[in-house]
Amino acid sequence: MKKTISAFFVLAALLALPTGHAVAGGMGFAPKFSIYADSAGVDIKAPEGVACRGDIVVVADSGNGRLLKFAYENGLLAGGAEIKPAQLGYPVHVQFDSKGDILVLDGRARRVVRLGPDGAFKGNVDPQGLPTDVAPAVVGFKTDQADNIFMLDMTTRSVIETDPAGKFIKKMDYPAGVQFISDLCIDQGGNVYLVDPVGSTVYAQDKATGVFAAITKDIKTYMNFPMYITSDDRGALYVMDQHGSGLVLLGSDGSFQGRLLSMGWSEGLVYYPSQICMDGKGTAYIADRGNNRIGVFSVIK
Repeated sequence: MKKTISAFFVLAALLALPTGHAVAGGMGFAPKFSIYADSAGVDIKAPEGVACRGDIVVVADSGNGRLLKFAYENGLLAGGAEIKPAQLGYPVHVQFDSKGDILVLDGRARRVVRLGPDGAFKGNVDPQGLPTDVAPAVVGFKTDQADNIFMLDMTTRSVIETDPAGKFIKKMDYPAGVQFISDLCIDQGGNVYLVDPVGSTVYAQDKATGVFAAITKDIKTYMNFPMYITSDDRGALYVMDQHGSGLVLLGSDGSFQGRLLSMGWSEGLVYYPSQICMDGKGTAYIADRGNNRIGVFSVIK
């Protein structure tokens, strides 16, 4: 009953939003299957993260305080072995670096944790040599092609860039007047983008000045509360509208290209999705938090 009531209010807020699986910006998502449990049959609970590299998929099974490692084989996800180091309390977003290490945001400790490809703990990525004595409280992160780490620090309201070992490189302030940034991404050209969920706005950094400026206009028509952003090899942006239960496609200039996915509980629908990973080979994985599953989709172009 509780789920039904909350769904009612979400639907009421989304009446103006486009829905469905129609092709957007020349792309479409076709549902393949979903994963609900690990290899031992233990149910996944409120997953907030998913990362993919080659045929390896790692899931942040946040509600159970662990990671799960799968392999994509013959069109299915096999395995589901548990990774649960004592140093990781509440895994949220997860990402691979170029060497196969697993970087995880611990949502409880507000720090980035580094694990080896086998899941063994390798250390915390705590920024070193910061220009302030205030310890960062990290709420999001991404890496670039050189494996440098960009962390969202809600304490100083800035992006902190470090090298792979955590050595400080530079600090980039949030846009003026913006109190909270939910996520960021760095495209293959080194362009940095930020997402303001409250204002439903995407910002891009001017490389010459280092200042972030809004690149989206009137996007609230299509986004309710965006929480995650990523890009592809063409520079297109994909913004996960968590409260709107959809995926918004943007050009690198912020132009609206379309919207995919819809809210619901049937296969192929999503409910409060968190992170998305596209493997570049035609498969997308979505951490479907509200449905306690990982949705697997074919990417149609």
